[in-house]
Amino acid sequence: MSDSADTIRFSVSLPGHLLDELDRRVTSRGYASRSELVRDMIRERLVEDAWQGDAQVAGVLSIIYDHHQRELAQKLIDIQHNQHVHVLCSTHVHLDHHNCLETIILQGHPPEIERIAAEIGGLKGVKFSKLTRTSRL
Repeated sequence: MSDSADTIRFSVSLPGHLLDELDRRVTSRGYASRSELVRDMIRERLVEDAWQGDAQVAGVLSIIYDHHQRELAQKLIDIQHNQHVHVLCSTHVHLDHHNCLETIILQGHPPEIERIAAEIGGLKGVKFSKLTRTSRL
């Protein structure tokens, strides 16, 4: 976050039940203040809005798969190399004898990233797939 000199204070009026819910979230999520939670909520909404547009965004695709599944590793590599999405980085971890966890950091236009995430997630042997969306704020 920028210097406190750049921070502008403003007030917000809320009905009591919304303020109570806000305070419950501050407490349950371990935030130091209402302001921290509200800042995160605003950032989250900005990311959602960016994914509705046509700007370049980034995402992290997390997958768990059975590395014994025939030809799956090669299919994962082929998909990553044959897309218009930039694969910035991938990390591969062996969880146990059968399961691998892989994170793939992607950059491109939202529909392209969502398409590659769906294609990888739909492969036989992929047990879990989740795309975490992010963007420049």
